[in-house]
Amino acid sequence: MSQFSTAPLLKTKTVTIRDIVCNGECRHKSDEECAHRTSLVYPYRGVFMRHVGRNDTVAEANQVLFFNTGQGYRISHPIEGGDACIDLAIDESMLEELTPKEQVQPGPPFAFRRQRRRIDPRAQALVALLRHGLSRNVAETLEAEILALTLVRRSLGERTSHAAGASAGRQKLVDRAKLVLSSDLARRWTLSEIATEVGVSPVYLTQVFQQVEATPLYRYQLRLRLARALDLLGQYEDLTALGLDLGFSSHSHFSASFKQSFGQTPAEFQRAAQLRRR
Repeated sequence: MSQFSTAPLLKTKTVTIRDIVCNGECRHKSDEECAHRTSLVYPYRGVFMRHVGRNDTVAEANQVLFFNTGQGYRISHPIEGGDACIDLAIDESMLEELTPKEQVQPGPPFAFRRQRRRIDPRAQALVALLRHGLSRNVAETLEAEILALTLVRRSLGERTSHAAGASAGRQKLVDRAKLVLSSDLARRWTLSEIATEVGVSPVYLTQVFQQVEATPLYRYQLRLRLARALDLLGQYEDLTALGLDLGFSSHSHFSASFKQSFGQTPAEFQRAAQLRRR
């Protein structure tokens, strides 16, 4: 059985969107692969590691990863369960127009400087709208193209995304904390438990995580849970059960957190994305 399945969601002159699911059998570093085109990859389920030379990146739902044409990379899955991502490639002239110059390597061919950026909740909601709408054949082509360009613009904007800047040692520490959180999204972790898993003091962990990700550790965990909710909304009719399954204390807690992040309640998002059964 293949480790990957790829479902084409949209292909026009402007944008190509694919839904890629990996079963995660490759726990250690895979053989080197090569990106055949420049694309933005949005994990929406699970977690994996991408290795480019000596640079390691934790890929989970709070991130967009940049794959540059001709760039070699390896993949590993330190946590069981595999992953699923949306792969989005747009016309290169449009990508150059959308990307701030400081995020691009000098000279041709077009290539991003960094491996990833952290995206905001509205970008996560756009990923979910695109995936749900295209996979269920309810999104018109024009709508999907515009949503895709909006998603790319938001993923590259200085106000709506964040490029990590820290020493390699601090980045690895933060990456270990991310893997701990991703290993059990529903668990109500305590700070001391996470710090023990990572191998540092609670005070140091909170300071370094805030510095690297520009957001508190607890909020990062909350956004991982909410991103998983976006993924699962099409599978649940009982939204209270969904919230409890993701570790929220009550339906009201889940609904309020969801609305604060995405501007809609879970039920409103279901209706907007046409996920409710008629």
